[in-house]
Amino acid sequence: MTQTETAPDGANEWEIGWRIVLGCALASGTGIVLLFFTFNLFVLPIVAELGITRGELGTVQAMIVTAALGAPVIGAAADRFGFKPVYLACAGIVVIGEVLLAALGGTLVHLAIGIAILGFFGIGSTAVVTTRPVNAHFSKYRGRALGLVAVGVSITTFIVPPILQAVLDTYGWREGYYLLAALLLLVGMPAAAFLVPASASRAAVQSRDKSPTDWSFLKNRDFLLMAAAIITMGIGTAGFVAQLSPMIQEEGLTAATGALALSIFAIGQFLGRLGGGWLLDHFEPRLIAVVLTIIPGTGFLILLLSDQMLFAALLAAGMIGLQQGAELDIFAYFVARRFPVVQYGTIYGALNGVSWIGNATAIIGVARLHDLTGTYDLAQAIGMIALILGAALVWAVRLPAEVRHWQT
Repeated sequence: MTQTETAPDGANEWEIGWRIVLGCALASGTGIVLLFFTFNLFVLPIVAELGITRGELGTVQAMIVTAALGAPVIGAAADRFGFKPVYLACAGIVVIGEVLLAALGGTLVHLAIGIAILGFFGIGSTAVVTTRPVNAHFSKYRGRALGLVAVGVSITTFIVPPILQAVLDTYGWREGYYLLAALLLLVGMPAAAFLVPASASRAAVQSRDKSPTDWSFLKNRDFLLMAAAIITMGIGTAGFVAQLSPMIQEEGLTAATGALALSIFAIGQFLGRLGGGWLLDHFEPRLIAVVLTIIPGTGFLILLLSDQMLFAALLAAGMIGLQQGAELDIFAYFVARRFPVVQYGTIYGALNGVSWIGNATAIIGVARLHDLTGTYDLAQAIGMIALILGAALVWAVRLPAEVRHWQT
């Protein structure tokens, strides 16, 4: 394309924008992220059946780091082919993968292979792809729209855990995988296919006759700062998400409370995503990023100082969920504002890819530290420090004074 287009302003953005937001919210809310956030409910049942340690399972779970390889590849594909083809193909692979994992996952090797495949292709069902039509369409209300899309994950993470826990208790962990696959097949994929307009799916797509994607952004100071920030934030929180239910049970509480804590975590995500998006539209984005990163870090302090205190454990889960929710808004907003939206999928995909360095480190590290020390105390202290460092890094990012309209 050679022409320049400008997204509609003000209320006009919502004429078809509501369909984009709703479709993408449901698409992302039932994607691979739902498995990532609920996997902690699978930890103890899988450990018991296979006779392995939490650390061994944590190492296998970290195979989802293949998302680091998939993110830039699939993000670039979305820039070239648009939202719908990429999302639907990747979501279909995730459905098949979850079904096969449930049917055939009998050893650590089987689980590792399945999770690795899900990680690589599953990234296509996440914000790397689902925020692309939002950023291409919205300008004035971009932060709010991103927050509403991210709320999809929060809502499903709130609703699904108690149901999933009941399935795990009654039938087993394999049936839990079947449930997650059904949600994506019956909710997420139809939402992407029928709610998101075709024009939004193709918005700001790179021309097929252009030269290969320009990767010079990898040397950009602000991209490097964002990359360092998202890595440290992943170190701070990903291990907590992966071990939430066991962590809560180690506080002397029940498995049902662990599932409740995950729902409270989702409420925190909801508030962080919806509130974070609104705040990004109305105040200095870097200040909002710092506040929404540092304050939730005190959730780790609450866990360190409390023992067998239901309210304290649930409050900590909610506060850390607040940071997790705001994080998606922050980096999607920063990338769309700092760089051309025509490269959004590639750049945000690369950023998401490097984030798995921190995620994998935390997923393995928290479980291994528990194996070594017998508690989660050291991991919680490291998480608090990592969030403070992440806030300092994101503060150093330079953003243009005004939001850029996308060009092709």
